Amino acid sequence: MILTRHNPFLSRVTNGSNCTTLRGDDAVEHFIRESLSENTRQAYRADLAHFTVWGGTLPASPETVARYLAEHAEILAPATLSRRVATLSKAHAANGWPNPCRKELVRATLRGIKRVKGTAQAQARPLLREDLFLVLDALEDDPRSLRDRALLLIGWAGGFRSSELTGLDISDIEDVREGIILHLRRSKADQTGQGRKVGIPLGRTRHCPVAALSGWRQALSGPGGRVFRPVDRHGNVRGSTLRPDAVSTILRDRLATAGIEPEGYSGHSLRAGIATSAIKAGVPTYKVRAQTGHASDVMLARYVRDAGLFDGNAAGALL
Repeated sequence: MILTRHNPFLSRVTNGSNCTTLRGDDAVEHFIRESLSENTRQAYRADLAHFTVWGGTLPASPETVARYLAEHAEILAPATLSRRVATLSKAHAANGWPNPCRKELVRATLRGIKRVKGTAQAQARPLLREDLFLVLDALEDDPRSLRDRALLLIGWAGGFRSSELTGLDISDIEDVREGIILHLRRSKADQTGQGRKVGIPLGRTRHCPVAALSGWRQALSGPGGRVFRPVDRHGNVRGSTLRPDAVSTILRDRLATAGIEPEGYSGHSLRAGIATSAIKAGVPTYKVRAQTGHASDVMLARYVRDAGLFDGNAAGALL
C-alpha cells in the first residue's frame, strides 16, 4: 500500500544509527517518497485521515465517496472537496485499486456541489505600494521592527511566497553593486531544486529593501542560519526558524498598527501586492514574471484584471 500508514511515500527506512539506508527495494521506496514534498505528504495524510475518521475505508466504493461529498457539502468549500477527491483518486491509483473517483456518480455529485455552492475562492488582498509605505512608516527602530521592515520589504520586492521568504539563509544573500541577489534554492513551483536568482535592487525611495535587510542583518549573531527569525517581547533574536504562517500574523499586526483594516490580508498579499502594483505602473508582464517566478501570463491574469479595473473604465467616461 502506498498512501496508507505503511506507505513508502511517508515512511523512511533506517538502520540502527538512524541513518537512511538505500538497498534494493528500500532505495526505490525512498525515491518514491522523495518525489513528493513534505507539504504534499502532510496534505495527503490529512485528507485520508478526515475520510477514514468520517467512516470511509480504503479501497472505497463510488457510493461511499459520493455520500462523503454530500455530507460535507455545507461544511467544506468546493475547492477542499475537489482536493479530497484528488487525494482519494491518487490513493486508489497508487495501490492499483479500482478508482471510484472516476465514476460518474462521484463526478456528478461534485459538479452538483460546485453549481450550488459556487467555485469562487477567497483571494488574499494585495498589499499595494501605497499601503506598504504606510505600514513601514509606522514602524519603529526596535529589533522586532527591524526584522519586520526587512521581511515585508524583501517579501514584497521579491514577490516571495511565505515559505520562500522564511526559508532564506544568510548564505543565500549575494551582495552586488546594484543591490543584492537572493538565491532561491527551492520553492513550491520548483520541487526538484533547480533554484533561481531574484534580484533586489537598491531602492530609490525612503524605503529601500537592501538597506532594510542590511539593518536587520546587523542585529543577527553569527555568520549563518536563517535570515528571518523569531524575536521575543524583550527584543532578543532567537536562533530558530520563523514559521511561514508567521508572515501573515506579522503583516496583519502591522496593518492594524498603521490604521489599516487587516481583514483579507495574508502572507500572499506581499506577492500579490508587487504583481498588482507593478502592472498598474506599466511594468511588462514578462518582467513581473521574472521577479515573482510565475510560470505564465495566465497565472498573472487575475492581477492584470484587478490592476486595470479603472483604466479606461466605461462608467468613468460617462459619469
